[in-house]
Amino acid sequence: MSSAAETATVAPSSASRDHGIPFGEAARVWARVAALSFGGPAGQIAVMHRILVEEKRWIGENRFLHALNYCMLLPGPEAQQLAVYIGWLLHRTKGGLVAGTLFILPGFLSILALSYVYVLYGNVPLVEGLFFGLKAAVLAIVLHAVQRIGKRALKNNVMLTIAATSFIAIFFLGTPFPLIVLAAGLIGYLGGRAGLPVFMLGGGHGSASGPVLSDADSALGEGVPTHARANVGWSLRVSAIFLALWLVPVVGLIAALGWDNVFSRIALFFSQMAVVTFGGAYAVLAYVAQQAVETYGWLQPGEMLDGLGMAETTPGPLIMVVQFVGFLGAYRDAGRLDPLLAATLGAVLTTWVTFVPCFLWIFLGAPFIERLRGNAALSGALSAITAAVVGVILNLAIWFALHVLFDTVMETRVLDLTLNVPVLSSSNWAAIMLTAAAMLAIFRFGISMGWVLAACALSGIVYRLIY
Repeated sequence: MSSAAETATVAPSSASRDHGIPFGEAARVWARVAALSFGGPAGQIAVMHRILVEEKRWIGENRFLHALNYCMLLPGPEAQQLAVYIGWLLHRTKGGLVAGTLFILPGFLSILALSYVYVLYGNVPLVEGLFFGLKAAVLAIVLHAVQRIGKRALKNNVMLTIAATSFIAIFFLGTPFPLIVLAAGLIGYLGGRAGLPVFMLGGGHGSASGPVLSDADSALGEGVPTHARANVGWSLRVSAIFLALWLVPVVGLIAALGWDNVFSRIALFFSQMAVVTFGGAYAVLAYVAQQAVETYGWLQPGEMLDGLGMAETTPGPLIMVVQFVGFLGAYRDAGRLDPLLAATLGAVLTTWVTFVPCFLWIFLGAPFIERLRGNAALSGALSAITAAVVGVILNLAIWFALHVLFDTVMETRVLDLTLNVPVLSSSNWAAIMLTAAAMLAIFRFGISMGWVLAACALSGIVYRLIY
């Protein structure tokens, strides 16, 4: 007897057709998507949906969500990977390369420029005030992400239990994030394969309201394009190329400079991150922040928030904040190099080892995933992982809140557990009031993130100039 999952994995049988979309037009559209990609993964995916599904009608609703579901199961930024996936669907390998590269280029250049300003003028009251205000806004945005994703993902007691267990595991027990995601994914996979309704919640960040564009009515159609059909030979060849582009520089740096050199450490750490960080930008940042601050000492907790503020206010994936981490790490351990040159190389290296694997995951797996549209086990895994990520993001929100709202945070032992506890006398009342105002604007009045960031940044500047 075939299972429900096996029944649901039948690939569409319709013949593929020529979509007639010129590559030059697609490149211009991807540049437009990149320029408008503010607001984190939810905002970026909404921009892609509006332009590619609703406006251009290049790809249908179900196919868009299927691609998104796969990208959400991968390590790394799902929005950028979604751009690679759809670019590949439309125009093969070159389409994926152009879509994925354009998606990160504006953010890379913007954060690099802001990083220069940060290290050269960071002690100027104007700049200090800017980032003071941005921290409060970012904290409110992270809390809103917990509420938004939780509302979508936690629709039954099973999902609530997964989220709560995830939070307890990472906050109180220090369980590695990859283990949490893998466990949740396995539970969801088994539940989905068994056809349990509690795991059939769908996925993604939601789409715009209005009539749904069917796959058959889109330019791409509902069939599998010829170049998108599973081909083991092609997948192995292109994967070997991207694996070499990713790992050869890492091995070369370690061989030439040794394990303890800052560039070797950056290359190795962010290469590991590219493999083990699942669940979207906010979940990734919890892992990066703890390692970069507590293990490597590349930056202080407040500086991680400054970097996140940069990423929130520039186009591109939020995970571009890792570029700022690599920039500061190399700047402070430049060796014989000029600090700014070392910092620039650190930023480029971090970006390279973070995003090259994203192309690898898509080109390796997408041809096979295209044949799994409607797979119940895959949907179940996605639902459980999304629930687990809610708990991880809550952990991130608490970690950020401690370092934004209090000047001093101490480690304490409770029942053999190590917890970060704020010193109440060190409460930063200006940050508390600004964060409360940002939360009121977002939660109560629904003011857009851009306006909240701008208002908080201006308020922080005025506060620093006065006090």
